[in-house]
Amino acid sequence: MKNYVLGLYEKAMPMDLSWREKLFEAKKAGFDFLEMSIDETDSKLSRLDMSEGERVEIRESMRKTGVPIRSICLSGHRKYPLGSHDPHVRQKSLEIMQKAVNLAADLGIRIIQLAGYDVYYEETSEKTRALFVKNLGKCVEMAAKEGIVLGFETMETEFMNTVTKSMVYVQAIQSPYLGVYPDSGNLTNAAIEYQSDLMADIEAGAGHIVAFHLKETVPGKFREIPFGTGHVDFKRIIDVAWRLGVRRYVAEFWYAGNDNWQEDLHFAQAFLTHNFAEAAGFSTLETVS
Repeated sequence: MKNYVLGLYEKAMPMDLSWREKLFEAKKAGFDFLEMSIDETDSKLSRLDMSEGERVEIRESMRKTGVPIRSICLSGHRKYPLGSHDPHVRQKSLEIMQKAVNLAADLGIRIIQLAGYDVYYEETSEKTRALFVKNLGKCVEMAAKEGIVLGFETMETEFMNTVTKSMVYVQAIQSPYLGVYPDSGNLTNAAIEYQSDLMADIEAGAGHIVAFHLKETVPGKFREIPFGTGHVDFKRIIDVAWRLGVRRYVAEFWYAGNDNWQEDLHFAQAFLTHNFAEAAGFSTLETVS
C-alpha cells in the first residue's frame, strides 16, 4: 500500500451515474477515494437532506466497491456565503454547514473543503469580512464536535487566492479543525498575477495543509484545462507539499460531455502518479506495514 492517497473529484464523471457506478469507475481508473461535490445548484444542495435510505445505499456502495468517499468539496457557500449582508442568507449558510458536517459524520467523510469566499455575488467589504470570521468560528465549532476537519480552498478571487491569505483566517480561529486545502491551479495563476514565489506561498501553510487539489490551469483560466496542457508545475508542487507532510491529494478535473471520459480518468491517474514518483522518488512507492 503506497503511503499517500489520490482521490477523484466527482465532477470528472457524468452526473447521471449512480454512486456505485462512480465509485466503481474511480476504482477501475486506480483512484483511492472519491470526493463528493456539494455546489450551489439545487440538485447538489439537496444532498444535504438525503434520506437515511439514500445514505445506507451510499455506505453499501462504498463497502461493495471498496472505494470510500472521504472528502466533500462544499462550494454551496458561493450562493449562500458566510459573510453575506443578508441575515437570512447567513443563516442559510450556517444551516448548510451543519448539514454538511452531519452528512460527513454519517458517511465517514474526513475533510470538508470550504470555498474561500466571504461573499461571491455581493460586494466584499470590511463588514462582510468580519461577518465571515464570526460565522467561520461557528462552522469550526460544528466540525470540531464531530471530529471533521475543514480546509479552505484557495480560490480564483482576490479574497483568498493564496495560502498566505488563507492562513490569516486559520490563525484567527486557532483550531486544529481548520486548515488549508489548496488548489494547485489557482495558486499557480495567483503567483503569475502577483509575480510571487509559489513554493514559498505553499510553505506558508506548513503544519496546516490538510489535503491538496491537483488541478491544471493556464493564465486567466481556472477550469477544464486537460492535465499536461497548462502551466502548473505538478512535480515541484507535490515535492513541496510532500515535504510539508501532505499525504492526501485529489485530482480535480471535469467531465465535459466527451465520450472518452473513462480514458480521461485513466490518463489523469497515470499523469499524476508519474509526477508523484518524479517528485518524491521511491518514498512514494514504499509500502507501509
